[in-house]
Amino acid sequence: MTKTLIIAEKPSVANDIAKALGGFTKHDEYFESDDYVLSSAVGHLVEIAVPEEYDVKRGKWSFTHLPMIPPHFALNPIAKTESRLKVLTRLIKRKDVGALINACDAGREGELIFRLIVQYAKAKQPIQRLWLQSMTPGAIREGFGRLRNDKDMQPLADAARCRSEADWLIGINGTRAMTAFNSKEGGFYLTTVGRVQTPTLSIVVEREEKIKQFVPRDYWEVRAEFVCAAGIYEGRWLDTKFKKDDTDPEKRAERLWSKAAAESIVAACRGKIGTVTEESKPTTQIAPALFDLTSLQREANARFGFSAKNTLGLAQALYEKHKVLTIRVPIRATCRKTTWTPSGRHSTWFRKTTTITSSQSRS
Repeated sequence: MTKTLIIAEKPSVANDIAKALGGFTKHDEYFESDDYVLSSAVGHLVEIAVPEEYDVKRGKWSFTHLPMIPPHFALNPIAKTESRLKVLTRLIKRKDVGALINACDAGREGELIFRLIVQYAKAKQPIQRLWLQSMTPGAIREGFGRLRNDKDMQPLADAARCRSEADWLIGINGTRAMTAFNSKEGGFYLTTVGRVQTPTLSIVVEREEKIKQFVPRDYWEVRAEFVCAAGIYEGRWLDTKFKKDDTDPEKRAERLWSKAAAESIVAACRGKIGTVTEESKPTTQIAPALFDLTSLQREANARFGFSAKNTLGLAQALYEKHKVLTIRVPIRATCRKTTWTPSGRHSTWFRKTTTITSSQSRS
């Protein structure tokens, strides 16, 4: 009797699948039932590399050997996870394993992890795809009831492989070109380049240059206390004719760049009786999109000061352990528009435009 090998992306997911399906016996590095063998990777287990016969050794890095575009890519085990790769390779080659199920994370990276493993192991078995957006037992059982066929997943696999190989080509050629350029006067000055690393470093450098070139300037704001039936509140002067100046991002509607101008507004308003008018306008706001990991990390950092790594760890725990987070997948959906209207003078003051007019002058 043949069995189907299920390969998950992480051990925690394999544990969840075993509990949801039931009937598994735990072995050292895999689970087994009457119908299935179940194991997992631990993220990426293999990496693409240039074949040995096409590689140019470090001492020969020069522009004459660029661009480096090998006719095909080799696969090398990642040293720290090589033992796990050996386990999966052994399970794939078991004589009683007649089919494979890709249970890696639903997305491009999960697809790549699985595809590189089966390529390295030279797997010949037919493949099906388990596509999970939730890790609850019910969702897992439902996912096994509607497995996707391998042909439908081929475009995602191609996209994953394309991204991986493009990253490698950009990194290896950029690194060797910059290293050759910086070493042309002698010596060897390794200069790494990467698709993500280099633009990110450029952003940091540009920001640092702006900080160094920043020149402090004094500005003034005019604030006043207003007495009304409900109590005292503070108001701030705004230039109603202000227009954004792209050449000077420091300019604001509330900022005055001379003390004399600020004092003239104070003198015109002090001790005078003003008229307060309130305008309430409904605004329409489209329901926000679901978080992806990047936007979640940005929001968590802004609100709570969490690092990107901390947010990733919390998200993984909420997804894998507590089952309260689902994976965002791109789908077409109709968003409902919500109209927000002010519900009270003080609770929604930030959604209103309040104009303060002096009895004598208005700036």
